[in-house]
This record gives sequence, C-alpha cells and structure tokens, in this order.
Amino acid sequence: MKTLIKKVDAEFPENSLTIFETAAKIINSGGLVAFPTETVYGLGANALDSNAVKKIYAAKGRPSDNPLIVHISDISELYPIVSYISDKALKLIDAFWPGPLTLIFNKTDIIPYETSGGLNTVAIRFPSNKTAQLLIKQAAVPIAAPSANSSGKPSPTRASHVEFDLNGKIDMIIDGGGSKFGLESTIIDVSSEIPCILRPGSITKKMIEDVIGNVEIDSAVIKENTMPKAPGMKYKHYSPLANVTIVSGDIENTVKKINSLAFKSVSKNINTAIIATTQTENQYKYGTILVAGDRNKPETIAKNLFKILRKCDYLNIKEVYSESFDSDGIETAIMNRLKKAAGNNIIYV
Repeated sequence: MKTLIKKVDAEFPENSLTIFETAAKIINSGGLVAFPTETVYGLGANALDSNAVKKIYAAKGRPSDNPLIVHISDISELYPIVSYISDKALKLIDAFWPGPLTLIFNKTDIIPYETSGGLNTVAIRFPSNKTAQLLIKQAAVPIAAPSANSSGKPSPTRASHVEFDLNGKIDMIIDGGGSKFGLESTIIDVSSEIPCILRPGSITKKMIEDVIGNVEIDSAVIKENTMPKAPGMKYKHYSPLANVTIVSGDIENTVKKINSLAFKSVSKNINTAIIATTQTENQYKYGTILVAGDRNKPETIAKNLFKILRKCDYLNIKEVYSESFDSDGIETAIMNRLKKAAGNNIIYV
C-alpha cells in the first residue's frame, strides 16, 4: 500500500480543503487516515464501521480488547452514540470540550463492539485541533482514533513519527505540525456515580475536581504492578528499544546516581542516554544528554517526552537513565507514561 502524505497549515487547514475531501473519501470507504490532534497524532477510521475499525488494530498490531477513542467535531454528535449523559458529565463537557479530555459513557447500539473493545461503554473526545475538527466534519461520521503508532511504541507527536511506524500500512497521513500537549488525553469514566480518572493527562485531577467535586483515580495510575480498570492500560506502552531506568529522589542524589550508572554503562561501550532538564543538563558527564524541558515548566517536559523516547531509537541508544518528575499536576501524567516506558524499572535514592 502506498501511503499518501499531505501537509496542511495548522492555523488555516481550511485552505487545503481538497486534502480533507480526499481524506474524508478514504474514511467513508473504510480506509485509515492519520491526523494531528492537540494531544498526539491519531489513526482514524469510521467509528461506525466495524470492518474499518478492524484495520486499525491490524495496522497498529493492537490487541482487540483495547478500546478506541471516538472523536467528534460538535456536541450534537454525542447524543446518537451514548445512552445517558449525567449532570457531572455535562459540567465537564462545558468546562473542557473541545480539548484534551476523553469521557467514557454507556454506548448505544450504533457503536460496534469492535470500536468499544467488546465493552458496553464508549470513550468520546471532542478535539480542539482545527485539522482534526475539519477532518471529522468533512467525513460526517465519528472517527475512532487511537494513537497513530505501532502498538507499544512511544505515541507520535509529529507526522514523521507516524510515517516511521506506519508508512505502507495506512492510506493517508495528514501532516499538521507538532502536537500542542504531547501526551494523550485525560480519560475519565463518567458512566458510574462517582467519576474515575483512568488515565492522567493535561487536564489534571485538581482541574476536574474544581468543576465537579470529588473524583476517584484508578490506583494503577499511581501504584506500580496494579491491574488498571481501563483494559488498554494493562499493555506495555511508550517503549523505545532501549532499556529505560528511572532514578527517583532528591535532585542532588538523583544526578549523582545517574552519573554513576551512566559511567558504568559507557565504560562497557553501551550506547547510553540521560533524560535531563534544563536545570541539570550541565551536571551530567557521560553519554548523550537529552533535555526533556524545564522542571519549573512541566508542560514542556510533557510536550517533549515522546519525542525524546523516539530519539533514543533514532540514535540507537541501548540504555536510558531518566530523572523522575514527581508532583500532583501534569507530572502525574508524565510519570504514568515514563513508568510504562521503563516497565516500572525505578531506582529510589
């Protein structure tokens, strides 16, 4: 299969309407189109077409019990595909849509079980990215779209990442530039009485509680080796080819430990990288130093994390040592992804 790659202006995607007409025809004929969102790039298919959805699982090598997020471009598109919307869900919609928040509802029969991973619930998101919105509007169907990467690999935040993983496996890639947030959306289950955060993201627990009051958070988000409630979260994610080790503790001891580990690794002629911050990059002496961002601006780390994990593969890195980013804000999402990339391989100092 030849993958068509087309670039659009992220600010004015409507100037490339013929590209979206082509993409919409692909979606409506049961094909696959990768497209940018404000979180990461998604791999889209008609969410109402079970055969098209099966192609997503095949292209990614994704387990079929891992539900897909359905993307809409207007609130009105929500009502035919969910059976009930609670008052709390409506408040979250009003506060955070369009944006990087996915809500889980009880589904209607219009959503096939291939899309919902065999569940009676469906995950819905209204992205704020203009390119994503225009594609959904042109297709005139809800679009099921997990991250547009090979299953288990770091999520793509640029079209080049999608091309590296899926070129020749999908019909089209729309290149709309880099992702704004760089981490997948927050997922919150609103199908039960007390909403529960199943995956942290840029919309934090505090932000959610400021809108609807108390929410639960799946214990697997913050505890290692705990079975998650969300089926898809039980699988290995975000992993580069290298072995990843997180070092957690106060920053002085963390730097000292990482320097020691990196020295031993480099001494054995192992291609080694260190994930650092702008505050610490000059304190490391060995290996390739990869700066994730500013520790005082954790959103910069979130935006760059997947790009850095992918860069490790490009550089043929075999060992990665990373600082830890522990706090209650977006750092929760950063550490959730980093721990999965490391397989919970953490050294505490």
